Amino acid sequence: MAKKNPIGKSSKAAGGWGALKSVGNQLLGSGKPVSGVRIMLKANQPDGFDCPGCAWGDPEHGSSFEFCENGVKAVSWEATKGRTSPGFFAKYSVSELRTWSDYELENQGRLTNPMRYNAQTDHYEPVSWGSAFAEIAKELNSLESPNQAEFYTSGRASNEAAFLYQTFVRLYGTNNFPDCSNMCHEASGVALTESIGIGKGTVLLEDFEKADVIFVVGQNPGTNHPRMLADLRKATERGARVIVFNTLKEKGLHRFSDPQKKLEMIRGGSGSTSTDYYRPLLGGDMAIFRGMAKLVFAAEDAAQAAGKEPVLDHDFIRDHCSDFEAYKKLVQETSWEHIENQSGLTREQIGEAADLYISADKVITAWAMGVTQHKHSVQTIREISSFMFLKGNIGRPGAGLCPVRGHSNVQGDRTVGINEKAPAALMDAMERELGVPMPRERGHNVIDAIGAMMSGQAKAFIGLGGNFARATPDSPLIADAMCKLNLTVNIATKLNHGHLLTGKVSYILPCLGRTEIDYNSKGESQLVTVEDSMSMVHGSGGINKPASEVLKSEVKIISGIANATLGNGVVDWHAMAEDNDKIRDLIARVLPMFGDYNAQIRKPRGFRLRNSAAEREWNTPSGKATFSTDDLPEQTEWQRNQKDDQTFILQTFRSHDQYNTTVYGLDDRYRGVYGEREVVFINPEDMKKLGFKAGDRVDIIGCYDDGIERIAHNFMLVSYDIPYGCVAGYYPELNILVPHQTFGDKSFTPASKSVEVRFRLSSK
Repeated sequence: MAKKNPIGKSSKAAGGWGALKSVGNQLLGSGKPVSGVRIMLKANQPDGFDCPGCAWGDPEHGSSFEFCENGVKAVSWEATKGRTSPGFFAKYSVSELRTWSDYELENQGRLTNPMRYNAQTDHYEPVSWGSAFAEIAKELNSLESPNQAEFYTSGRASNEAAFLYQTFVRLYGTNNFPDCSNMCHEASGVALTESIGIGKGTVLLEDFEKADVIFVVGQNPGTNHPRMLADLRKATERGARVIVFNTLKEKGLHRFSDPQKKLEMIRGGSGSTSTDYYRPLLGGDMAIFRGMAKLVFAAEDAAQAAGKEPVLDHDFIRDHCSDFEAYKKLVQETSWEHIENQSGLTREQIGEAADLYISADKVITAWAMGVTQHKHSVQTIREISSFMFLKGNIGRPGAGLCPVRGHSNVQGDRTVGINEKAPAALMDAMERELGVPMPRERGHNVIDAIGAMMSGQAKAFIGLGGNFARATPDSPLIADAMCKLNLTVNIATKLNHGHLLTGKVSYILPCLGRTEIDYNSKGESQLVTVEDSMSMVHGSGGINKPASEVLKSEVKIISGIANATLGNGVVDWHAMAEDNDKIRDLIARVLPMFGDYNAQIRKPRGFRLRNSAAEREWNTPSGKATFSTDDLPEQTEWQRNQKDDQTFILQTFRSHDQYNTTVYGLDDRYRGVYGEREVVFINPEDMKKLGFKAGDRVDIIGCYDDGIERIAHNFMLVSYDIPYGCVAGYYPELNILVPHQTFGDKSFTPASKSVEVRFRLSSK
């Protein structure tokens, strides 16, 4: 229930006593405060488990404490004493549970037993693992084509589970891999592959200790990657410039009070996490980097005319780059009027940032979903890459490209084969290893899967973690389509709305969490591995007793379904389920980059996968790093909607008490919102122009002429420091407004940061 006064003061700095209080409340709320403290001391440690939260890297030199406020939330949320048992499902029908909020559903605790939906009683009922596997196999094998099934993957899945999953699905006969990366950083993978030949960032965490300038673009680390705040603060303290381009003013990108520094906490101190802060319009980042490049070229011309040292790294451009002249011509022909109108920044502001880049020797650019969820996101990231090439800021210490991924293993899942575009090298290796042909045709990404479900082409859905139905755009349409499927299967630790969208046959299969010990039949505990944003692969071993004696690991559940569906001929699924070392041996044979996998993950901090671009090896068609030749968009969504003063561009984002679709609580401390999620942040002048005032309840109406009514009812207006014409609110609640037909060029990522909306006073 919302508090009477949901708007209050926000904290002056990220972290601090507010973070400690939040941590304490979360541990108390889990029902296991003492064991919770013990658990956190093992988070991100060589002899512990990898945090199931974000994918920020762990320091090579180690630390006695390597967790953050939101990491505590993720771990205590998983390690709760609450249980969603068969008794719970006997008490509540599926129809009733559909009326509950996301928070209320997950707050019931851990799933304990495999459950099958009974349409006659409208209740989930307990079922044996063997019966569940057999019926799932029967439904899969009854489909007319394997391409009628969709196999979703969440970034929480381990490398071992993801590799086994893609092996099963491809042996089944399809490349339908809608994946959570399709909805977040797909643009990064596409753009970087085109630009530098690998779809990953090029930096190590240690590079942040050496950089002269760090650009942070479209990212809110205070909520999404809190451990990054300490690295940004250290950078400013040693004199580096941290330059932020972010539409909203975010607390974490101003100051950070480190809860692990006792004296600072006592004194109420804090330190800066940025030195320069600019607030572009939504979708304006590409124009900013185009403008800075324009000024770099001007500085180069001036240096040559004066006989001074060159600004550009001519050796790097000559030896390592292609299409430079075409890019230079494109930049020089772009008008300042276009750049300023699209970015929302002045030439002088862009010049301030460009001057810092020009004077710096080592530069890092980091970005997240504020960059990746627009129609022109691939073009934007290619522009960022091209800008960084100008001074050779890639492939050397203290410099490089850093897409900051979200979920803890979203990058690793893609590395081990979760990809609807079947890589030829992977398929060749799988065929050599397994001795059978692999499917080669392109499968379904998330947008394709949505279309297949809505058209009736798709008949089955299996979700390896996550909350597909709530994470996707046009959520009511997706919910309706999922309820028409023949089969829905969800492998999960907690109940969510996706599990309540039941097909003709529906199962919930409960799995172990990252913090729990995974024993095989010999009583041996199993390790899994994950890959962070810096391409570091870490071992992770649980330390908690499983929430239920009948829980299975993701690996064992996948093996059980695969064995029932395909038999034990090509792959010995029983052996794989018993020994994760065997899975890693198979991964290393198929993907030699993993080397002596089992030996390397047992070293402290694990190992780094080779990153070709970081070594200035460019696996592109030209064999070189490739400059972009993309024009700026003729208009961004923000520009197109300035035809009147009634239309706005909405971005969806997380609250501070949230990670992805998981809602830990109803507060957003850094933005001053408490006990409430149905809010929309708006510039006070825009609110006044509409004739509204803070606290008014409004309906938010989608502005797309496609015959679909999209309305989010009864949201509260919150006055906030955000550019004119831009508004913001939380997902998944506002996914109802995001059309599934609007997505990024080449990436197919929903354009969740570019949603056209209007407002009216709510009648509720």
